[in-house]
Amino acid sequence: MNAIPCLILTACLLAAPAFAADAGSPAPGGLRVTWLGHAAFEVVSPGGTRLLIDPWLKENPKTPAAWKELSRFAQEKPAAILVTHPHGDHAPDVPELARVSGALVVSTGEHLRAMKIPEAQHHSVNVGGSFKLGDITVHAVPAMHSSEPGGRPLGYVVTFADGRSLYHTGDTGLFGDMALIHELYRPDIVLLTTGGARWGMDPKTAALAMRKYFKPSIIIPMHFGTFEPLAGEAEVRAAFANDKRVRFLTIGQATVL
Repeated sequence: MNAIPCLILTACLLAAPAFAADAGSPAPGGLRVTWLGHAAFEVVSPGGTRLLIDPWLKENPKTPAAWKELSRFAQEKPAAILVTHPHGDHAPDVPELARVSGALVVSTGEHLRAMKIPEAQHHSVNVGGSFKLGDITVHAVPAMHSSEPGGRPLGYVVTFADGRSLYHTGDTGLFGDMALIHELYRPDIVLLTTGGARWGMDPKTAALAMRKYFKPSIIIPMHFGTFEPLAGEAEVRAAFANDKRVRFLTIGQATVL
């Protein structure tokens, strides 16, 4: 091979993004994150511990059809389902997912009882609590929102064996104790609510939260563009226009970080 093709091939390899198309196997040495639309994510740790977070799937207009078939989770079993709060755009599929997968369901005890999750699958948490699962540790942190029926709203910080941490904000407004979440956990990756409207941080406020309280290496916007009157993608992009940490994920496509 002559010098010019070699240089071109080397440049292409260095520039290639780290995407994994196979959503059914662990990401060796990497953390795999798949956005399923709105606030729903699948997260697979470098050691293969699989989590679902706020898996509203069946009636989610943005969730790809293949992910709406909850029977898939009988094979692709999550170790746990993390639920931030009981609103209809976050939790309605959780009881069926629990039955199909046998996974632990993580939320406040009040919310678990309201969802009628089998007691053997209850894994209750509250603000300040944490637990180990496989090669990860899950920490429950506050969110400023409402919660009905049962419990209180939460966010989650998941820490990994490689020292990194991922923060799912849940539905939250801006609040000063975000500074303590950063001080305690220093999240490297933030799954950030940005849609605003009547329910949480709008894009400009979400961008302010990242500038004022956090220093992540990756910001992944979520909870936007699903239905009106949430902010659309163009508005979110405008609010974060000069922030090179922001990554807009393709719904249903696994990304290795």
